[in-house]
Amino acid sequence: MRPIYMDHHATTPVDQRVLEAMLPYFTEEFGNASSIDHEYGSRADEAVQQARSQVARLIRAKPEEIIFTSGATESNNLAILGVAEALADKGRHIITAATEHPAILDPCLYLERHGWQITRLPVDRFGLVDLDALQRAIRPDTVLISIMTANNEIGTIAPIKAIGEIAREHGVLFHTDATQAAGYLPLDVQELHVDLLSLSGHKMYGPKGIGALYVRRFKRSLRLEAQIRGGGHERGLRSGTLNVPGIVGLGKAAEIASREMRQESERLRRLRDRLWEGLRARVPGIEINGHPTQRLPHNLNIYLPGVNNRALLVALKHELAFATGSACATTKVEPSHVILALGYPEERAKSSIRLGLGRSNTEQEIDRAVDSLAGAVEELTHKLRI
Repeated sequence: MRPIYMDHHATTPVDQRVLEAMLPYFTEEFGNASSIDHEYGSRADEAVQQARSQVARLIRAKPEEIIFTSGATESNNLAILGVAEALADKGRHIITAATEHPAILDPCLYLERHGWQITRLPVDRFGLVDLDALQRAIRPDTVLISIMTANNEIGTIAPIKAIGEIAREHGVLFHTDATQAAGYLPLDVQELHVDLLSLSGHKMYGPKGIGALYVRRFKRSLRLEAQIRGGGHERGLRSGTLNVPGIVGLGKAAEIASREMRQESERLRRLRDRLWEGLRARVPGIEINGHPTQRLPHNLNIYLPGVNNRALLVALKHELAFATGSACATTKVEPSHVILALGYPEERAKSSIRLGLGRSNTEQEIDRAVDSLAGAVEELTHKLRI
């Protein structure tokens, strides 16, 4: 029997319905979507445009505002570096948060090395930025605010609408990395006052290697400089032959999420609460990292006092698949920068784990996971007492 999979923030299995939608575009519908002079290319282009509409509906955008990329990391880079290059004559200051994903922090660090000024807002113990501090951080030369919709480690949901209103009031562009939220939370880019939004296929049961960037075209077009050149695809913002099977898969995943999100998110919330109550009853001193209620429905990040999370991974490798931090930093055995940013010591970061639930998880698996985790924690803490 394989371990129970509870690492859905890292990736999700491709939904069978998504796979079935993709398969024809590897074989009989193999055309290049840019070669529309003949039937093969035209049919591929039709599939791409349908997927563009499906993704747009998920976030209440217009199809022409969706730019396909290789994933959320590329979308984030295109948003940050694209705005920076396009608006460098207006200002060279960007605001983000200390708890952002490396796909945001690293491009900002790159810009900083090239003369830009980056303000990394601190967060409170729940992982939320102070809106007054955000207001104070805005300067005449600020061109972009980038705050993620929901944190990939602790699941805290940011007050995106309020941040968007502040950005709009000051005439500053607002980007949000919605990788963990898309498909799990209702998103409306107009209501949230978002100018740019990143998402990824493989976080919502679509394939890996495909993502999208929403680029606002409402009232006035948003200036953005392409980061990949050579053909002018995707409104000139992302050149390269389109990954038609991947795009079809992302579109289908978005369509399914739009239809099933509300019911599935409520089911996941019940499972997560069952997991938390079960662990709280059996693990002394256990605590939640992040906001207790304003969090993703499928996220549970917990502190296990006195338990090394790497040792727990080894102890449960045949029973439970979970994470000790971001999946994009697994080669580095370092404490989570997110937990540290909450104001906790390194010891807490090294004793915290992330559990991400998904469509395949059942009540029976939740109960087995509680037994496995509680048993392993008891065994590890007993060894320390001896």
